[in-house]
Amino acid sequence: MNTSIITKELNIQKWQLDNAEKLLEQGATLPFIARYRKDATGGLTDVELEKIVLFLQKQKQLEERKIAIRTSLEKQSVLTEELQKKIETFNSIQELEDFYIPFKPRRKTKADIAIEQGLSPLAKMLMAQNGTDIELLANQYLKSDLKTKDEVIEGVLEIVALWISERISLRQRLRNLFWKRGVLKTKLVKGKEQEGEKYQDYFDYEERINKLRAHRFFAIYRAQTEGYIKVSLAPDKKEAIENIERYILKDSNKVDKYLQKAIVKSYSRYFKPALENEVRKELKEKFEDESIDIFAKNLEQLLLQPPLGGKRILAIDPGFKSGCKLVCLNENGELLVNATVYPHPPQKKSLEAKKKIATLVEQYKIEAIAVGNGTASRETEQLLKSIHYKNDVTIYIVNEAGASVYSASKIARKEFPNYDVTVRGAVSIGRRLMDPLAELVKIDPKSIGVGQYQYDVNQTKLKTKLDNTVIKCVNKIGVNLNTASPYLLQYIAGIGTQLAENIADYRSEYGNFTSRMELLKVPKLGKKAFEQSAGFLRIAGAKNPLDNSGVHPENYKLIEQICKDYNTTVSKLIGNAELIEKIAWKNYLSDEVGHLTLEDIKRELLQPNRDPRKKVKTFQFANIKTINDLSVGMKIPAIINNITNFGAFADIGIKENGLIHISELANEFVRNPADVVVLQQQVMATVIGLDIDRKRINLSLKNKV
Repeated sequence: MNTSIITKELNIQKWQLDNAEKLLEQGATLPFIARYRKDATGGLTDVELEKIVLFLQKQKQLEERKIAIRTSLEKQSVLTEELQKKIETFNSIQELEDFYIPFKPRRKTKADIAIEQGLSPLAKMLMAQNGTDIELLANQYLKSDLKTKDEVIEGVLEIVALWISERISLRQRLRNLFWKRGVLKTKLVKGKEQEGEKYQDYFDYEERINKLRAHRFFAIYRAQTEGYIKVSLAPDKKEAIENIERYILKDSNKVDKYLQKAIVKSYSRYFKPALENEVRKELKEKFEDESIDIFAKNLEQLLLQPPLGGKRILAIDPGFKSGCKLVCLNENGELLVNATVYPHPPQKKSLEAKKKIATLVEQYKIEAIAVGNGTASRETEQLLKSIHYKNDVTIYIVNEAGASVYSASKIARKEFPNYDVTVRGAVSIGRRLMDPLAELVKIDPKSIGVGQYQYDVNQTKLKTKLDNTVIKCVNKIGVNLNTASPYLLQYIAGIGTQLAENIADYRSEYGNFTSRMELLKVPKLGKKAFEQSAGFLRIAGAKNPLDNSGVHPENYKLIEQICKDYNTTVSKLIGNAELIEKIAWKNYLSDEVGHLTLEDIKRELLQPNRDPRKKVKTFQFANIKTINDLSVGMKIPAIINNITNFGAFADIGIKENGLIHISELANEFVRNPADVVVLQQQVMATVIGLDIDRKRINLSLKNKV
C-alpha cells in the first residue's frame, strides 16, 4: 500500500496512519478514536480520521480490482510474472484501467475481425511508416471474405486505430488535453423549448471544463437527464488529432494519408467516447463530493445551533385558514396540552386567540414561545408581541424546515399515537428551540432544507456522509443517558439502533441509571460497546461526578489516585482550577496514558460537561410583508438559512429568500462562502436587486460606500 499520498495530504507520520488503521480494524469508532485515543494517533482529528477511512476504502477497492484483473488475465492465459509485477506498481484505479485496456474482454470489433482475417502484418507495415505502398500490398490479401482492395485497407485502418488507442502514454496525454482545453457544449433537443423552459439558460451553452462549477454542472446534468438538451465534453477535434499525430508520426513531412485516417478513426471511435465518459464521471464525482461536503457542513451547523435548554415552552405552528396550532411543553419536552386558535384571515378571531395564549402562558408557567417560521409567522409574531403577559416571556422564531416530514413519520406516530400531524409538528418546533440536536436527529437530513442538489448526487455516499456528521455532532455534545430518546442514543459511538432501544427498555423497567457501569447490565451491551460509548453518555446527579463528565471510565482509577495523592475527593477536585493547576501531571504519565490524554482529562476536570454550543439569541425581522415592500438600497435584518458553493440564501421574513452571491458576501475576495457565513447567522443585508415577476431578491453584505 502506498501511504505517502495520505500522509503527505494530512501532514502526518506513517505511525499515526498505522495506529489509526489498527484501531479501526479492532472496531473502534471515529468519535472514540478522536477523543479517547489521542496518544495512539498523535491527536488525529475526526476530520483527518474520516479522510483516512476514505483512503483505506479506496486502497481496498484498488486491491480488489487488481485481484479481478489478475484473475481475468489468468483465464486468458496471458498472465506472466512481468505483468504480475507491473500490476503491483499501480497506485490508482485509473493507471490500472489504462493498463488493462488491451486485455479487457469486449464484444468483437471490426478490428478483431480484421485481425482474424490476417491483416495484422499489413497494419504493422503502416504503423512502421517506412514508405510501404499499402495500396499495392493490399492486393495480396484479397480472398473470399476480402473481395476488394478498399475492404482490405479499411480492415487495416481498424487495426491501426485500435492499436493507437491502446497506447497508455498517449491516452494520458489526451486526458490532460480534455481537462485543460476541453469545452462543455449544450444543444437543445428539437421541440423541447417550452417543456424545458426552466433550463433555457443552457439551451445553447459553452464553458471550459476546468471553469465549471457545481451548480451549473448539476443544472446541465439534470436538463440532459430529463431529455431537454444534449451535452458534449471535449477539446477542439483538430487540436486533439494534432496531438495524436505529434505522438504517432515519425516524420511530419512524409505523412501517409491512410495513417492519418487511422488516427482520426482512433480518436473518434476510441479516445473521444471513452475520455468524454471519464471526464463526465469525474466531474460528477468531484461536484458530488463538493456538494455533499457543503450539505454536511450546513447540517453540522444546524445540529449545533444554540439550545435554549430545559424551559417550559409554548410552541406555535402558525397558519391562516387552518389556524395556529398551539402546544405547551414542560422542561423535558413532554406535551402538556394542545389547542388551535384562528387570529388571522379569514376567521380574524384575534381577541379570542390572544386571551387563549395569555391563559396558557400563565396556567403552564411558560418561559418562552417558539414560533415556526413558515406561513403566517410574521403575523403571529406581531400578535404575540401585543399580548400582555404576567410573567417574563421571550419570543423566538424557529426554523421549521422538515417539521412536516417528522410529523408524518413513523417516529412521530410512535411518540404521539393519539395526536394528528399538526400537533406533532408544533411539538417538533418547540423541542427544536429547547435542543435542536435532539430533535433534528429524528428527521431525514435531506428534508431539513440545507442541501444543494441532494437528489442529483450519489445517495449512498450522501447518506454515509450525513450519518457520520450526525454521529460527530451527537458525540461532540454528549447526551444525558436518562433523558435521551432512542433516536438520539443510536448515534452515540458503539450504540446503534438495537442497543439504543435496549437502553430505553432497561430505563423503563428499572428506572434511571445511577452510574455508567450499570450500562453493562443492558442486554447485549458488551465490553466493546461500553468502551466506545461510555465517555459520551452523561448521568446528571450521579454518585460519581465523573459520570457526568467527558472523562472516560477507563481513567477513573487515575483520577482516584490523583485525589489520594493530593488528599482530596473527586467532588472537590472537579472545577477547582487552583488545585488542578497544582497537580504535577507529568508524574502520571504511563504507557497507557500519555500527554494528550492527560491534557484532555485536565480540561474536562476544569470544565466538566461543558456544552460547546453558544447561547440562543432572539431576532426581529424588518416591518415588511411581501416582496413588493422591498426596494433597492434598503437595509434589512436577515438570517442565513442555506449555504451553497455560489453564495448563501437568507430568510428576510417573507415567503421568498434573498440570494447573497459569493461576490457580495464580503468586501474582500471570498473563495468559499462557508468561510464568511454560517447557518442561522444574523446579518444586516442590503437589497441590491429585485425581479418581482420571477420572485428573485439579490442581497449584499458588503459595506457600501
